[in-house]
Amino acid sequence: MLMPSIFGENLFDDLFDDFARPMNVVHYATPTPSAMKTDVKETDAGYELDIDLPGYKKEDVKAELKDGYMTISAEKKSENDEKDDKSGKYLRRERYYGSCSRSFYVGEEVTEEDIKAKFEDGILKISVQKKEPQPAVEQTKTIAIEG
Repeated sequence: MLMPSIFGENLFDDLFDDFARPMNVVHYATPTPSAMKTDVKETDAGYELDIDLPGYKKEDVKAELKDGYMTISAEKKSENDEKDDKSGKYLRRERYYGSCSRSFYVGEEVTEEDIKAKFEDGILKISVQKKEPQPAVEQTKTIAIEG
C-alpha cells in the first residue's frame, strides 16, 4: 500500500549516461538521485520509513498528509558573506538555496494520529500504522407500499 511517487524520479538506470555525455561537463539542472534516499520496511503493525536528509535541521523538514498522500519536503538556505573590513567591499559572497520533496501513497484511511515521526542525526524516521480499507456499507431503506 505504501508506494513512492514516480513524479520527478528517473525510472531507468543511468548506466549509459556517462557514454552519451561529454567528459568534464557538469549538469546542475539535473536532480540529484541521492536526494531523500528512503528505506521502507513493512512490519506487522505498519510501515517504517528512514529518509536520509544529511545537512538538514529539524526546522528545515516538513510533513503533510493530504488525499491519502504523505509528502515530506525539506528546504535549506545558506549565505556566506566575507567583507574587507577596511573598504567594505565584498571579497566573496555566496548563496545557496535548495529544496526537495517526496510523496508516498499511504491510503485515504490513514490520519495524522496514525503517523509518528522523529528526526535525529540527519535521518527522518516515520512509522505509519496499517489501516485496512473499510468496505462501504450499503444502507437500504424500506419504502412503504400502500394498497
